[in-house]
Amino acid sequence: SGGVAGAAKGSLAIMAAGAADRLAETRPILECFGKLFIAGDKPGMGQTIKVINNLMSVTALAIASEALVLGKASGLDPDRMIEIINASSGRTNATEDKIPRFVLPRTFDFGFALELSDKDTRLCLEHADALGMPMIVGSAVRQMLKIAMATQGRQGDLTSIIRPIEDWMGVEVKGGGAK
Repeated sequence: SGGVAGAAKGSLAIMAAGAADRLAETRPILECFGKLFIAGDKPGMGQTIKVINNLMSVTALAIASEALVLGKASGLDPDRMIEIINASSGRTNATEDKIPRFVLPRTFDFGFALELSDKDTRLCLEHADALGMPMIVGSAVRQMLKIAMATQGRQGDLTSIIRPIEDWMGVEVKGGGAK
């Protein structure tokens, strides 16, 4: 985890699992890409924590998008909303990084495709389903991803998940520095 920027800098969070002797063999290679986190000793545990993390990340972005559109439709300034949220309990990576860098300036170039987020969300939901666990919020977020892919294209940037919500409300969440 860490996106394109993390891969370029070698600062990814590498989530792996497996037998200790196998991990010892691969550790030097994996650590070239970033910080290694051992999720457990069974195959698949690394992928499980990865898709859980990615579901949590896209969920934060989706709810922040809805909230900011609501605020904009209510007459609030997007830059001021982000400032207040980031000094408050609603602060997330989405409000601290993705929205200020890629939504407010209207660049939508975070570098992670909607379809990749949908794939991770689907894998997480399928895993939960196999365990008999309902994922109500996760399922709603997957529907938001499907709507965004239908309107922005499957290769659309993940940060464009806000655009269909803006369209519904007839507002644009744009920062003061946007072109």
